[in-house]
Amino acid sequence: MMKNIQKGFTLIELMIVVAIIGILAAVAIPAYGDYTARAQAAEGFTLMDGLKTPLTELYTSNGAFAVVATTGTASTSNVTGIISGKYVANISVPDSTKTSIQVNYSNKAGISTRLLAGNVTGGTPLSVHMMYNVVDGSWSCNNGDVTKDKAASSVSAGDVAAAGGNTIPASILPKSCG
Repeated sequence: MMKNIQKGFTLIELMIVVAIIGILAAVAIPAYGDYTARAQAAEGFTLMDGLKTPLTELYTSNGAFAVVATTGTASTSNVTGIISGKYVANISVPDSTKTSIQVNYSNKAGISTRLLAGNVTGGTPLSVHMMYNVVDGSWSCNNGDVTKDKAASSVSAGDVAAAGGNTIPASILPKSCG
């Protein structure tokens, strides 16, 4: 007499597997959203890093601090650099009295809503900035715009970039940035 051996999974076993997959997905999806936003925000820091050395040299030699696009005409008071990208609308020196550069993210299709005001598609792009301390020669980063940074004439040793308005969620920024 031969035994009949059943093969396959029971309904309970399949339900357990589906439940485990659901739990893993519930944990992974929000983490993936932050990962995507951090990767997009990193573009701004990469572009700013390319401007730090020429801007430092420009300030040291001319006392000026300005940026123009690579396609623009550079003068003795401007540094030519790449100031926009896939997720960055522009990098600018919004206040001529300060030694700060500001990144404004774009609201182009595909950008994470975490880089937009209200976390909604079509929202106002948020910003981040870096400040050059003319006294001790250091660069610092902070969230938001340059409105709270000190003017170059009033900076003292140890001063760093201050958080401005229009801020990005802290979970997206590098740990070293405000």
